[in-house]
Amino acid sequence: MAKPNAHPQNVSDVVIIGAGPYGLSIAAHLAAYGVSFRIFGDPMSAWSGQMPKGMRLKSEGFASSLSDPGSEFTLHHYCQQQGIEYADTGYPIPLATFISYGLAFQRKFVPNLENKLVVALQPSSVGFDLQLEDGEKVVARKVVVAVGITHFWHLPHILKALPEGFVSHSSAHSSLEAFKGSHIAVVGAGASALDLAALLHQAGAAVQVIARASTIRFHEPPRPRSLVERVFQPTTGIGFGMKLYFFVHAPFLFRRMPQEFRLEKVRQTLGPAPGWFVRDQVVGKVPLNLGVNVTNATVQNGRACLRLTDSEGRHRTIEADHVIAATGYQVDLSRLSFLSGEIRQRIRTVGKAPALSATFESSVPGMYFVGVSAANTFGPLMRFAYGASFTARRLSKHLAKPIHGKSMLHKKTDDVRVFQRV
Repeated sequence: MAKPNAHPQNVSDVVIIGAGPYGLSIAAHLAAYGVSFRIFGDPMSAWSGQMPKGMRLKSEGFASSLSDPGSEFTLHHYCQQQGIEYADTGYPIPLATFISYGLAFQRKFVPNLENKLVVALQPSSVGFDLQLEDGEKVVARKVVVAVGITHFWHLPHILKALPEGFVSHSSAHSSLEAFKGSHIAVVGAGASALDLAALLHQAGAAVQVIARASTIRFHEPPRPRSLVERVFQPTTGIGFGMKLYFFVHAPFLFRRMPQEFRLEKVRQTLGPAPGWFVRDQVVGKVPLNLGVNVTNATVQNGRACLRLTDSEGRHRTIEADHVIAATGYQVDLSRLSFLSGEIRQRIRTVGKAPALSATFESSVPGMYFVGVSAANTFGPLMRFAYGASFTARRLSKHLAKPIHGKSMLHKKTDDVRVFQRV
């Protein structure tokens, strides 16, 4: 139980932790409602600090906007204002454009952003006590955790055997200039892996790709679609097809599906698939070691040695100066070190992600999770910036309601009964 504390009179109704597309969009909507809130984080930092310069977005332009209350400041509008090349579809948006758009969105709609990190969060008699990296203490009635993928990078166990300096995750590299002239092995078959391979090759590194997949499933380039295709394979912000249409337009219904169904769909939907525009940058230029597993990783004579085993049990070894694991992200609440042990123990989970109510509230009253952390509840839509609009509109409307000292989660509604079955 949290002990009663003496709090300053200035208590925020809401604190948002994180300043990526979800955090900034929620803040913009809360401001329109007149809700008292503070938001902490380095704006668009996951995009500027954990993705390689020169990368292009796989999402189409129309699906890459943040959400403001009037839907007025889209990526399209920003590019028009700035004279930047743009197309709703068919033109891969440069990472630098998306970052500059996000920062412009922040300046326009969230000027009160505080570029500070939250280092500790624990329950209190009012709601939550937060400590910032500069030592400031903050009190909030409700907290929205919008940290995105930042804390959840995944390094396969076999690669953890390599000493520090010989292996890293793809999220550690926004600049690749230091790898010029080096031999680099990239592990993975998705967009991160092939984007990195292409950019490393352009930066002058000798790079090769290692993947369990027998083929690389590049996205197909855009083309005119027939009426029949548009009807039976509708376009969505995360791709084509009736399944994706369901995920985009029915996240509440997805939440009511059995847990096993939800976990399977989140795991299997939209697997590793680099953008169509990367194909010509790697095929024939970068060696692709496909259909193999890394079964041993050691360091010999100052180089990383990876033993590769194919489906027939044949072995071979490759050497590299450094190994980059482009092996994705896995939500795991234990990785959120700023959460107190008490809070982590009280959060019910689906897999290792929080189980959430229809308003994104966890089993800790007043604590909300959005973005990829909400995918196991609301579906694959939450893995994309395109899901920020649905999330911001739903959550801000809920948070703008009078608090009355009680969590909305504990009202006797069908949502609660469904939540309790998760």
